[in-house]
Amino acid sequence: MNKTIIEPEKTERLRQLADMLQMEIRGQRHIIPRVVSVLQRGELGLSKAGRPRGSFLFLGPTGVGKTELTQVFTGKLFGMEKLVRYDMSEFQTQESLGLLLGSRPGEKGFLGAAYERTKTGTLLFDEVEKAHPRIMDVFLQMLDAARVTIATGETLDLSGFYIVMTSNIGSAELMTLQHSAESTLERHVLSRAQQSLRPEIFARITEKLVFHRLSYEHQLEIAAKFLEKEISFLTGRGCNIRVAESVLSFVVRKGFHPKLGARPMRDAAEKLVGDAVAMALLLNGSADGCLTADPANDRLKIE
Repeated sequence: MNKTIIEPEKTERLRQLADMLQMEIRGQRHIIPRVVSVLQRGELGLSKAGRPRGSFLFLGPTGVGKTELTQVFTGKLFGMEKLVRYDMSEFQTQESLGLLLGSRPGEKGFLGAAYERTKTGTLLFDEVEKAHPRIMDVFLQMLDAARVTIATGETLDLSGFYIVMTSNIGSAELMTLQHSAESTLERHVLSRAQQSLRPEIFARITEKLVFHRLSYEHQLEIAAKFLEKEISFLTGRGCNIRVAESVLSFVVRKGFHPKLGARPMRDAAEKLVGDAVAMALLLNGSADGCLTADPANDRLKIE
């Protein structure tokens, strides 16, 4: 048997992967170890031959970190250019199969074009439950044999990819079960997913994971993460900004949405802080000072 040789830099990155993901993804500590386990096995060459490196079904409400986790681990392992993302709400008709695989002889389709750019990385299929049944046949080929034939006649070898499917299946009912234990919610969502997806597809996914709703404490953590990044960016531009305690709760109020979760938080933090800095520069010629909430005017300001 040939001995697998792992570069020291890659080994160290895999050792630190759990900590790196925990820093970026808040409120989902139960998810990270299971994701890291699949990624480490895949990167160490321990996944089965003729299969993707690993496959995931990420379940849960919008804006809790499903897509972001995929982006983060892909960035850490390969670089963001290796992430290929498809919104399956655009593949709801039988004709959309041609968009994915090519509709006429010689056409590569979206999947063939992506494969031509990169032979390894992550294939992300958002809102997978919206895909047409013919698309589901393609998923079965991907998960079962890591191979798909496109309209050119070429068979793509997808064994160098991780396959991630996200879904909001069962999330609508979570509001009526919001006072239930997390384990009860997980069982409910997994049961609904198993009913909605074809059994042979569900069975072939390496990890089926349910993301939890974000508590207020986790919303504050996410707001702090985006604020820190924005302040760091502005520090690099020569601004000396301190942050008052009132700012975090204000950013959460403006950036967290009951239906969209924390998805608007990054944009809210960038806009609120950016507007405060712009106003300070225009009025005073300097943005140095303390960033604080100004609820009366529904904004942040620098004092």
